[in-house]
Amino acid sequence: MAEIRLKNLAHSYNPAHQTEQDYALKPLDLTWEDGKTYALLGPSGCGKTTMLNIISGLVKPSEGQLLFDGQDVTSAPTSKRNIAQVFQFPVIYNTMSVAQNLAFPLVCRKYSDKDIKFQVDKVADLLDLTEYLPMAAKKLTADQKQLISLGRGLVREDVNAILLDEPLTVIDPQMKFELRRKLREINKRSGITMVLVTHDQNEAMTFADEVVVMQDGRVMQSGTPEILFEQPQNTFVGYFIGSPPMNFLPLKNDNGILTCDHTGFSQKMDKLPSKDQYSLGIRPEYLKITEQQNASFGIAKIIQIDDIGIDGIITLSFEDGPHIKLKTRDHKSLHLNGIVGLSMPPNKSLIYQNNNLISSNI
Repeated sequence: MAEIRLKNLAHSYNPAHQTEQDYALKPLDLTWEDGKTYALLGPSGCGKTTMLNIISGLVKPSEGQLLFDGQDVTSAPTSKRNIAQVFQFPVIYNTMSVAQNLAFPLVCRKYSDKDIKFQVDKVADLLDLTEYLPMAAKKLTADQKQLISLGRGLVREDVNAILLDEPLTVIDPQMKFELRRKLREINKRSGITMVLVTHDQNEAMTFADEVVVMQDGRVMQSGTPEILFEQPQNTFVGYFIGSPPMNFLPLKNDNGILTCDHTGFSQKMDKLPSKDQYSLGIRPEYLKITEQQNASFGIAKIIQIDDIGIDGIITLSFEDGPHIKLKTRDHKSLHLNGIVGLSMPPNKSLIYQNNNLISSNI
């Protein structure tokens, strides 16, 4: 187990890299504490797997250092890093039994037969594989094979970290939920640092103590799920985190007073350049429908109602203005083309300047 630090780290797959666009992973500094769970979250091609492969030793960074507990391991081979890595698709030996597959990492490290059996039985019980231990791995389903891959990553308790590269992709939704819970239990019990790569925000937010949101090879924000939801530091994080995503409404700057057309929003801000672009960020969960005479955030028309079970997603339009989404459990009484008032707690507004957060009332 180790603290992992990425110090001025960057990587380009182009040896002749010259511009920022040449980098798959742009310069960054990150420190991951020993014993916590982390998630690398972002769209395909944003640099998540590159970062994971640098940590594991499969890729050597073009620039910077990788430190485990303060020791420089940038050039150390994978075998010297004491890392367990689980990939997106199952990596197992079809000619071996399930038990032999789980035991393989321990056999390679010359564990005793007694210790091997103890660890294999423990992991098999954890992943509900006990009844399959004698079976040939090739006879199992794709999700069962991925459980074996996960088990091989978990069977060693002396690793510095377990790296999980979208390992739940081939597993059915209910099993995903159970596995995330079990992985967190293992983390809390063993203290092993775990890093999960995913493009699924729900997976990241329910698994990790801290989520690293990435775009185009750059870390956009790193923080707890609560911080990312409540105070996204830029509009990308606000839009990427949340379902539906954060609403963004344009603001006008009139001598330092920011106003939002069609709403009652107004806020005084000092020394704001008039040429910059400003926007108001509001989570759909914090908007409320009210009587028109009580509207503190304007009056809008209901143009779409999406029933998603217990909740409803309401799309509204201000007159000759932008659309906005609202999430509510009182959607059954609403009707298309209805005119409603809107209100919003004043402490839930965020102001962005050129897509970056400059003011938070939260």
